[in-house]
Amino acid sequence: MNWLIINSGKCGAAFNMALDEALLENVARLGQPVLRFYGWTEPAATFGYFQKFSEVERATQLRPLIRRPTGGGIVPHDADWTYSLVVPPNHGWHSLKAIESYRRIHEWIQNAFAKLKIGTELAPCCRKSEISGACFIGHEKFDLLWRGKKIAGAAQRRNKSGLLIQGSVQQPPVKLARTDWENAMLAVAREKFPAVWSELVPDEKLRGQAEKIAREKFSQAVYNYKR
Repeated sequence: MNWLIINSGKCGAAFNMALDEALLENVARLGQPVLRFYGWTEPAATFGYFQKFSEVERATQLRPLIRRPTGGGIVPHDADWTYSLVVPPNHGWHSLKAIESYRRIHEWIQNAFAKLKIGTELAPCCRKSEISGACFIGHEKFDLLWRGKKIAGAAQRRNKSGLLIQGSVQQPPVKLARTDWENAMLAVAREKFPAVWSELVPDEKLRGQAEKIAREKFSQAVYNYKR
């Protein structure tokens, strides 16, 4: 059960989305699931692939606004802990129904918080947001809650290349280092799946593809404003 880990640090908004998409396009070649942790060089918001841009720009003051390759709603990015999970098409996660892979990723995060003595729960049902399309106001079934408030959500894209899950953890209001949470995520995977972790250093093909996608797609108004 070999898994790959990549910690990209802080990157620009367009590149963050592009690297996730490039990982999806290359995960069959890599042959192993890839867990990526990353941050943001500036405050930004991403929004779901199917959302209307005019509604998104009215709902948040954050800029830039970048359309994700996955679905879901508006996600603010500044101090959040962002991650992605990409699995190849021959992996068990790829064959799961969307609701099941959603539950499984948040159970993983829940177990990581439990290692850090923070109790959370999976939402048993949905609570509609007062702001249309806002991801962290209200919640959906199997979102991760801390004292009744949503602190983790995710969006997915599943195709013949593999499965991409993009997620955000809005830090709970307790003193906790991000690195402790990341280490807990790796430890839970070693115990539960079990995962044997190796570092992924993007090769020239993967890096070049991500830079090209960022330049030609996620940086372009024609893509971000397409709906």
